[in-house]
Amino acid sequence: MRAMVRWVRADLRGHRGEAFFLLLATAGIIVSLLLAGALLSYAANPWQRIFTQSSGAHVWIQTKAGADARALGRLDGVQAVSGPFLTAPATAGVAGSTAAVQVRAVGAEPPGVARPLVTAGHWLSPGAVDEAVLESSLARALWVEPGDEVSVRVKDEAAHSLHIAGVADIAEPQYEPGEVPGVMWVSSTTFHLMAPNAPHEQVIGLRLTDPQDTDYVIQRAVTELGSDQISGISTWQDARAKAQGGDRLLGLLLGVFGVGALLAAALAGAGAVGTRILSSLRDISVLKAVGFTPAQVIRMFLVEYLALAVLGIVAGALLTEFLGDRLPGRAGEAVQLWQALPGHVWVPTGVVAGAIVLITATIASAAWRAGRVPPVPVARAAVPSSRRMSGTVRRALGLHLPPALVLGWRGAFQFPLRACAAVGRLAVPLLLITIALGTWTTLDRFENDPQEVGIVAALTARGDGIDDTSLRRLLTADPAVAGVYPGANVAALVPGQTGTITLRGLGTTGAPYPFAVAEGRAPDGPDEAIAGQGLLDLLGAKVGDWVRMTVGGSPQVLHIVGRGIEPEDSGRVISTSLNTLQEDAPALRPDFYALVLEPGADPSAVRDRIGEDAGGRLDIRESANPVGELTSVQPVIAGLVAVLALIGLAELSTTIAAGVRDRRRDLLALKAIGLTPRQIVAIIVAGTGFIALAAAVVGTCLGVLASQWLINLQGASSGIGSGIAQPPPVITLVVLAAAAVIGAVAVSVLPAVRAVRHRLADTLSDTM
Repeated sequence: MRAMVRWVRADLRGHRGEAFFLLLATAGIIVSLLLAGALLSYAANPWQRIFTQSSGAHVWIQTKAGADARALGRLDGVQAVSGPFLTAPATAGVAGSTAAVQVRAVGAEPPGVARPLVTAGHWLSPGAVDEAVLESSLARALWVEPGDEVSVRVKDEAAHSLHIAGVADIAEPQYEPGEVPGVMWVSSTTFHLMAPNAPHEQVIGLRLTDPQDTDYVIQRAVTELGSDQISGISTWQDARAKAQGGDRLLGLLLGVFGVGALLAAALAGAGAVGTRILSSLRDISVLKAVGFTPAQVIRMFLVEYLALAVLGIVAGALLTEFLGDRLPGRAGEAVQLWQALPGHVWVPTGVVAGAIVLITATIASAAWRAGRVPPVPVARAAVPSSRRMSGTVRRALGLHLPPALVLGWRGAFQFPLRACAAVGRLAVPLLLITIALGTWTTLDRFENDPQEVGIVAALTARGDGIDDTSLRRLLTADPAVAGVYPGANVAALVPGQTGTITLRGLGTTGAPYPFAVAEGRAPDGPDEAIAGQGLLDLLGAKVGDWVRMTVGGSPQVLHIVGRGIEPEDSGRVISTSLNTLQEDAPALRPDFYALVLEPGADPSAVRDRIGEDAGGRLDIRESANPVGELTSVQPVIAGLVAVLALIGLAELSTTIAAGVRDRRRDLLALKAIGLTPRQIVAIIVAGTGFIALAAAVVGTCLGVLASQWLINLQGASSGIGSGIAQPPPVITLVVLAAAAVIGAVAVSVLPAVRAVRHRLADTLSDTM
């Protein structure tokens, strides 16, 4: 054991640079992966982020007015409470749109637990009796924003007009028409003015010491107050389940890139160990000659490189855990929130454990080769070190092609299995980088060409008290408006009455709406419709089928003639012309107008111009674009590209070391045939460049196919539909391949120069 430790120490001293680089690369990979996980958790789980930032309540209990709700704060397992707040059901209406709301009476300061996070406007002003703050999903449903007016009517009371002071996010179940009412906060004074005689209740939020005790605390609460005093309960699991679903693309990316980066790092480590063993054959033979067993030799290499890898992994994890929250900008905020998430410690533990297991397996397979080295050094000159020069190479030299290129090509691929292994290891990070670029390009497509991904209308307008003719004239007056299409959304029940979908009437028979069609064709006749992928999956239907649904108690039968890219409502939308809906409901009138703009028009500028011309009588909104929720993944993608570039650089160092080792045995022969040191350096550099070029071609081609498949698969599973993937531009792929080749050539120059400058005695010794 002492001899093994001494040999490992001596080997590390003799190769300080390689050891330090392996340690730094491993630590950098783990740091980057953990930061990527933190950023992705920050971006991909908005509900959890809101819950953490607002110190959300794990349980919300609605009780009768006379119940002692404050007693729930004294239950075992309850850490803090929010409320109790007086509450009453009401109806809020704006410009013909109505929504069920739960009005809560709060103070001038937001509560400390389950604190609403104001995203627009401000919290209730002290002393104001005509202000309200709306939960964000309710504000979107009513098409209101700070500064607007909303009419609120508590049951059996007169309607009150309230000024919207702000919009806030909460970690409670969001508003769903007919199922979950939206939340509206008003001051206690305003609440009593709105509901002086109407029956009211209380609602209290409980923040628990252990979130897993939710069921136990609910049972205790029911026992404490009595089941007859409790009228409603909602839990954090319910809210989280309803909020999740639209961010699986980010989770998929994290899984693919995380596993791929770890695999690439493990392959790079195995290649480095294998190259190191081949360059230490004489030392290994001497060790065996003095009495070391094959198991001891394997154990020495395994312990040495595994210790470096584990040290780098642990160092990277500790740096992220203790210093990550001090990083500037979004990265530090993401780590800080990530560390506050329940069970976050399992993610770093899993990453560390997975990295150790994977790297151990690959290093062990490479170290096993050291145990097979014979104890007596074999003169390599006695064994052919390379294959005979092929006829193609001889003909290329006869054509007076540059010897550096010809011999570099031969040196790179004279051992096909070894060359394929080197190309494969270097192609893995390039493949993942290409997938990352494909993701970035797809996000840019959503942002810059939304009409190609289902967002054809850039603006949606609603009028209050304006007749249809005047409204159309007002909307078409702007030269940037290419088309105005009336529309209406109605809720429809699917067959079996087990769920609701959105039935949309958009455009008319004479002026059909230009749907983004991914499969089939656009509807152009009566009873024809185009459906989203989510609806097709829900009904088990396909393009060409007839589907039956119920609208307001009346059946509606439509022929699906196409599948559209539908980013709204998880794709559970079926669209037809407004005329088709009016056949069964003649009283149906457009409740919005979709505005398609001329190419290159700025939606914000058009909205402002039309709003000024309308004198405030129009409510114009920009169409929701899902890319707004995904833009935060771009820093994650950039970080992953940096990680993969680091892994690629580590693999390049292994390829260069192998090339230099092989060329050392040929130095005398190359000099004997008249090649200058500069030409020999060019041969070594060219061999590395050819390996990098082959890896770039393989990695980018496979990366394009993989990115298309992954993104379209996610689009189909999320309900948006396949056909959203956009491959990276050809020029980007060319630049990526060129950067890989140029980088390989650049980093191989210095090792090649050092190899050529070796003395002849050193070169001769390498043949043993």
